[in-house]
Amino acid sequence: MIYSEAKFGRVFILRLEHGDIIHETIENFAKEKNIKSAGVIAVGAVDRGSKLVVGPEKGDARPINPMEYTINNVYEVSGTGTLILDGDDNPMLHMHLSCGRGENALVGCIRKGVVVWQILEVIIYEIVGTSAKRVFDKELGFHTFSI
Repeated sequence: MIYSEAKFGRVFILRLEHGDIIHETIENFAKEKNIKSAGVIAVGAVDRGSKLVVGPEKGDARPINPMEYTINNVYEVSGTGTLILDGDDNPMLHMHLSCGRGENALVGCIRKGVVVWQILEVIIYEIVGTSAKRVFDKELGFHTFSI
């Protein structure tokens, strides 16, 4: 385990609109507001055609080959994530959503493009005083953060 102690900074409350792509909208907002690190929570709904990363094709293979799932209908969602600068100092959101519709449930990462249906309420809790950066891990095959 590695860790860094930090403090809360600003808190932002956002309402994403119908058709917004979640990770792009939040990352653009973070860049505009100079947010370097944050915790993010979200609640609302996502639209059909959205794409989730739903796990590795083979759990023990390296690098990890992610599977993709296209959402076939509108789903209610709840999500949580981290927003940390990448190696080029761009905000990069890593968020997982739990999605539900009737008796169906999905869970996955939003990096492939998840689209808001009507609204998505988002709270961003800025974290200050940390040296965390998101870097590409060649062995794993995806970005993770280092401290």
